[in-house]
Amino acid sequence: MKIPRISHNPAVMGGKPCIRGLRITAGTILGLLASGVSRERILQAYPHLEPEDIDAVLAYAAWRLEEREEPLVVA
Repeated sequence: MKIPRISHNPAVMGGKPCIRGLRITAGTILGLLASGVSRERILQAYPHLEPEDIDAVLAYAAWRLEEREEPLVVA
């Protein structure tokens, strides 16, 4: 799945998923949200971000969770 606002570039943050090529990782923003930091506070702390970037991070995280590979269990 391609989420346009999430980029992967080996030359930026070691290839971690970043927001629009910025040096802000999806994991950083997801971690802040999980810690209870509000969207408004995140946008204040990272003025280059747009509200749609936070939506993209959540969509990316949801997609990655659904794409986990589980070992086959044979009974």
